[in-house]
Amino acid sequence: MNKKAQFIIVGLFLLFVGGVFVFSSKEKSAPSNVLPPQVLAAKFDYLSKNGNSSCSATFRESISSMTDTDRLRGSCCSPMNAHRYSEQIEGLSARGGSASGGKKYSNIPEIPSDPYDIEVSLAKKLMSYYDMELTPEEQKAYDYAMQNSDEKGPCCCKCWRWNVYGGLGKYLIRNYKFTGEQVANVWNLSDGCGGDNDHNH
Repeated sequence: MNKKAQFIIVGLFLLFVGGVFVFSSKEKSAPSNVLPPQVLAAKFDYLSKNGNSSCSATFRESISSMTDTDRLRGSCCSPMNAHRYSEQIEGLSARGGSASGGKKYSNIPEIPSDPYDIEVSLAKKLMSYYDMELTPEEQKAYDYAMQNSDEKGPCCCKCWRWNVYGGLGKYLIRNYKFTGEQVANVWNLSDGCGGDNDHNH
């Protein structure tokens, strides 16, 4: 092998190694969607003390007259639990594992990133999907989610969250081809009742 060929091979090798290094560095420096612990703790503290939503039908009906930039904050039935809250935010921010079918929830703008802090405009949008008529096959997926989610439905009681997340479930089935298992997983991570993950009121 002559020196020119050796030089070309070495050059290509160095370019390859450099490319791997740059790619690896980018991968390591890629921003995470998960909030830093101190930020998450501060947000939990604020939301757990400044809730403004309730389970009443009156509150549910009042959402339509709220300003789109308002926010629905806090839990409905039980006090928020810090450990459960961090699990939920992490689950909704990262890839949802096998139950999500490889879908990254943070890439779907209709899925609230924080079930205890939802913008009214998004809540209105999702509530409008609640009465969507599904095809028989889509309805099977929805029924599966109803039967197999932790709360046996979108929420522990038929409050505004029931309509918001029920509408979300139908939207995900129709527009993102979610299975019943995937919808149930979203509902489980989005449980806004407060406390741990065992309610079933």
